Amino acid sequence: MAAFTVFYDANVLYPAELRNILMHLALAGLFRAKWSAAVHEEWMSSLLEKRPDLDRAKLERTRALMDKHAEDALVTGYEDLIPGLQLPDADDRHVLAAAIRGRADVIVTMNLRDLQKPSGRHRVPDRQRDFVQRHREPECSEGLRRASEAKVRLDRRDEQGVGLRLLGTARG
Repeated sequence: MAAFTVFYDANVLYPAELRNILMHLALAGLFRAKWSAAVHEEWMSSLLEKRPDLDRAKLERTRALMDKHAEDALVTGYEDLIPGLQLPDADDRHVLAAAIRGRADVIVTMNLRDLQKPSGRHRVPDRQRDFVQRHREPECSEGLRRASEAKVRLDRRDEQGVGLRLLGTARG
């Protein structure tokens, strides 16, 4: 199992293709992926708000598949940390709290502004540079190749009408 741990924010799980890529990278062993039930609820609620044509049950299936296939990814028991955290947007404290409890090295997010400089006694170590450097190594290239090939195989099956996307949303 990978030694490096990343915590996914809801905004990187919202787009289906990005979610699929991130899951394939984690399943290839490039890093350990983590998230919380609150993060799941956030991306699913946002998606349903923008796309009311989608079926909640299919998104719940995606959620269940993610939790099943990514070993030990679901972070729980972080709520006690939330009151001690200060962020520009208080609604983002659950992300930082779960990342801390999950012992994440980095948070994968599109919301750098609000999560970049937390104050309070807890911080996620700033290892972004280590993460980038580590993922230039040869074994990482092999992991990227395996993840890409797995995703292409699943996409091809889906194109043939088999409907076997690992983490599809409304399509399968």
